[in-house]
Amino acid sequence: MTDAIRREKPRVRLLISLTAALLMLFTTSASADMAAAKKWVNNEFQPSTLSKAEQMKEMEWFIKAAKPFKGMKIKVVSETIPTHEYESKVLAKAFEEITGIQVTHDLIQEGDVIEKLQTQMQSGENIFDAYINDSDLIGTHYRYGYVVNLTDWMAGEGKDVTLPTLDIDDFMGKSFTTAPDGKLYQLPDQQFANLYWFRYDWFNRPDFKAQFKKLYGYELGVPVNWSAYEDIAEFFSEHVREIDGKAVYGHMDYGKKAPDLGWRFTDAWLSMAGAGDKGIPNGKPVDEWGIRVDENDRPVGSSVSRGGATNGPAAKYSLRKYMEWLRKYAPPGALGMDFYQSLPSLAKGNVAQQIFWYTAFTSSMIKKGTAVVNADGTPKWRMAPSPHGPYWEEGMKLGYQDCGSWTLLKSTPLKRRKAAWLFAQFVVSKTVSLKKTHVGLTPIRDSDIRDESFTKRAPQLGGLVEFYRSPARVAWTPTGTNVPDYPKLAQLWWQNIGEAVAGEVTVDTAMDNLAREQDKVLKRIARSKAQGDKGPKLNKPRDESYWLNKPGSPKAKLANEKPQGETVNYDDLIKAWREGRVR
Repeated sequence: MTDAIRREKPRVRLLISLTAALLMLFTTSASADMAAAKKWVNNEFQPSTLSKAEQMKEMEWFIKAAKPFKGMKIKVVSETIPTHEYESKVLAKAFEEITGIQVTHDLIQEGDVIEKLQTQMQSGENIFDAYINDSDLIGTHYRYGYVVNLTDWMAGEGKDVTLPTLDIDDFMGKSFTTAPDGKLYQLPDQQFANLYWFRYDWFNRPDFKAQFKKLYGYELGVPVNWSAYEDIAEFFSEHVREIDGKAVYGHMDYGKKAPDLGWRFTDAWLSMAGAGDKGIPNGKPVDEWGIRVDENDRPVGSSVSRGGATNGPAAKYSLRKYMEWLRKYAPPGALGMDFYQSLPSLAKGNVAQQIFWYTAFTSSMIKKGTAVVNADGTPKWRMAPSPHGPYWEEGMKLGYQDCGSWTLLKSTPLKRRKAAWLFAQFVVSKTVSLKKTHVGLTPIRDSDIRDESFTKRAPQLGGLVEFYRSPARVAWTPTGTNVPDYPKLAQLWWQNIGEAVAGEVTVDTAMDNLAREQDKVLKRIARSKAQGDKGPKLNKPRDESYWLNKPGSPKAKLANEKPQGETVNYDDLIKAWREGRVR
């Protein structure tokens, strides 16, 4: 044996020892990650639409994909609702134990989320690594170019961190987050609809049914149109008046001049009245904000004089009815409440119906011991499709649906963006999503809402499951792509409408001012050229009669804005849904 060989032997042994140690360390680490995954799958992520073996395969993929980012700390943000509280408190911890990536999931008010998002887009400073923000901003994201196009991301830079079993087609809200170019810009994380809520027990009382039919000439039931809603509001407020010695009211709403008053209207109130055009998910060429776009999806105006409908007859009718019902049929104090102050009102058990109710609050309305829940845990109330106004036509959207969605910004460094994308997919993965849906009741996957676990739970949820399984669900959609800058335009609504609600200006003046100010913002965006050939290109003003006499929106004033009331029996409606019919 030569001296050279003798000298090399200790080096070889050392190399073998180091390799073995590293292999052992890696194996131990990987085993620990899989052990953590197994613990979470067994103890938390049940039920699931996947088998436990399939869940573990998804978790194994996350462990491998996360290796380059192990030990990183990332920050994400969302508004505060039960679904996101679960993600922040439970799923972030699970993700860290399984992947080694530490996530701080901040919970703040929705307006603050938009403010942070705006700041990052405008400054380029990386405030958060990912945002859950409403798909209402899809038109903003598509036009400004600050947001990552997820379709290209998943096929390109983000391909190595995109879950093979993500199954985009399973997401009920994917059409809400798809821009006119056909690309996906946001990934749905939670969604909830704005539906009609009513006291099922009161509506089925024989004495009330007989009294209502005698007074109004038709059956007490779920209102199909606003005429019936108004009759029912009047009936409970002025004819029933009290039940078991307690004053009752036929309507609930809120009217305080605050940002949430704007959402009360931009969340499709004008569309429910019938102000926009036909089209799902949003009216084209005129949407529920009254904004018109041209054949290239460029906004051309809000005012009737430019072909828009923000100050058209249907829009003004919708504001008048809102104000009238709030004053005549809602409980004392409702006019001075904001959205958050009004939330507990239904649980008090003194309101017969509410036309504008978000299903995100289902969980707070099924608690045993409250005035609206039976002793056996079933609700005394039900949710049903929203009634529509006299300007509404078949083929139009019928209401609003919130779709909080994961959004990645180009200003986020690539490595941080990839790590955040892993967390975003983790909390919507099939391993996790069904349990999360049971916690927050904000379903995103069709496979989840059709799971047997929801069939069993449906009687406790007052129609939520039936609605999301029905063909009717497609008529409830978020703000669409006609709105080119949601943050700038949204703030105009509560300020102008608030003046009318407070009695400072007339309804006509408020809506005329709103339309005019929206057009000013559209003009400024066009002048800035910040959105290029996707930005606004305003029509020249013309006499309003030119547009009002054309088919579609804006629509001329109806001679009769209160047609005959029409209702439908709730149990018949549910049967139709189960059979795959809208009504």
